[in-house]
Amino acid sequence: MSIFIGGAWPYANGSLHLGHIASLLPGDILARYFRVKGEKVLYVSGSDCNGTPIAIKARQEGVSPKTIADRYHKEFEESFKALGFTYDCYTRTDSTHHHEVVQSIFLQLLENNWIYKKEVEQCYCDSCEQFLPDRFVEGICPYCSREARGDQCDHCSAILDPLDLLSKKCKICGYTPIIKETEHFYFELSSFQKELEHYLGKARTEDRWRDNAIQLTERYLKEGLHDRAVSRDLPIGVSVPVKGYEDKKIYVWIEAVSGYYSASKQWATEHQKEETAFWDENAVSYYVHGKDNIPFHTIIWPAILLGIRKRALPTHIVSNEYVTLEQKKLSTSRNWAVWIPDILSRYNADSIRYFLTINAPENRDADFSWREFIYSHNSELLGAYGNFVNRTLKFIEKAYEGNVPVGKVDVDIKRTTNKLYEKVGSLISHTHFKNALQEIFCYIRNTNKYFDEQKPWKQVKEEKTSCDDTMATCVYIIANLAQLLYPFLPFSSEKVKEMLRLGELKWEETEHTVVSLHEVKPLFERIEKERIEEELDKLRRESVK
Repeated sequence: MSIFIGGAWPYANGSLHLGHIASLLPGDILARYFRVKGEKVLYVSGSDCNGTPIAIKARQEGVSPKTIADRYHKEFEESFKALGFTYDCYTRTDSTHHHEVVQSIFLQLLENNWIYKKEVEQCYCDSCEQFLPDRFVEGICPYCSREARGDQCDHCSAILDPLDLLSKKCKICGYTPIIKETEHFYFELSSFQKELEHYLGKARTEDRWRDNAIQLTERYLKEGLHDRAVSRDLPIGVSVPVKGYEDKKIYVWIEAVSGYYSASKQWATEHQKEETAFWDENAVSYYVHGKDNIPFHTIIWPAILLGIRKRALPTHIVSNEYVTLEQKKLSTSRNWAVWIPDILSRYNADSIRYFLTINAPENRDADFSWREFIYSHNSELLGAYGNFVNRTLKFIEKAYEGNVPVGKVDVDIKRTTNKLYEKVGSLISHTHFKNALQEIFCYIRNTNKYFDEQKPWKQVKEEKTSCDDTMATCVYIIANLAQLLYPFLPFSSEKVKEMLRLGELKWEETEHTVVSLHEVKPLFERIEKERIEEELDKLRRESVK
């Protein structure tokens, strides 16, 4: 089976924060799971280096957009690597390859008569002497009366045209823009209404989308789809490949989602492989993003694929809700955020992955609290999982001189372990990551009870054969935990693999063949609770009121 996994492309205009990782982490969990199952996986993403936010940041710093894009693309690559993300291809939208693929898609849509030219009114700033990109226009949303950008309202998720905004102003200079006529290319999105209604119905029946994706997509379709501009007067981006229109750029909403296709073709070129299996109608695909990106993945991208006659429409929409911080909305402008380079400098990557999975915003907003983060690390990762591994292996070091005894593995535990693979695998493939991790940690707590009930410290003196069986069972559990937890906690799984001298990790029950242990070390270190107040003080001190 071919599995395509596409992670949303973060704008290269600022550091990643916990909200980004919470929405993107499911992609790596899926990729790791399907790989250890032996499936054919292609996992791609990249940095969005063409968007208006990069141009705005460059203006603020007085540098070129490329300087900004280069800085944050490099930082993103380092952050994702440190967090254990296993992209097959992590690229960028300002690459020549990406531009060529996007232009090819544009020309295919044009050739298939899905794109047409139209005279339209657009916001123009006399002060800046330019037509304003949609994100350069700010004002009041006509639907919810909250502050919004010209392309989308983050509060009510309405897709906007800058002309819709009330009390419009130029983001660059603050002046009120005027309305002038210009010519642009439009995508005939309205013609895909019926096909997308059928597509939504199928997704609902097969239970492959998150509820927020179904509800929001249903809302857009009920309101009726409208044709959308596919070109804009932008400072940077992919040039329109039509003679006389080269100064115009292909609008980011069509260009950015096309990155999934361009990244897959880049991977194929670099590895001398074919990407076609991942764009076949029978391929299974997972698109991983935050809820603000839902319409681009459930309406825009499917319509583009239909327009270029590719039937590989997204099968699973993994759209997370938002993450709040200490019960308050994240705000990058006020620095009310936990930045990824910063948290990685002080905490274990598996601790971050664990917390963002067990508290994932799968169905509703979730809160990141420093107190809960540190307590969950100490009680679950250190106290439950780390404790079971450490007490077992240290006991073998002491009582058996590091040689794993040959004994009979408990039959009930073997049966439970086999069922756990089936249950956790099903939950992961159906994108219920939080429940999957909860199931594993329930198993871990029960194995700690098993250790306590068997009392190996007594058995080793009174019933040596029973102690051999107990230790063989515990090592069996640890070996299987390394595999079950690998999609979620890859770094600690690798540590267990080294200590037990395990072979390649797989998604199936493994009977340990460990003869002797190798350099037993704790999986996790305790985080002192004093750190809670230190982190809260740091957050308050650095935030801008």
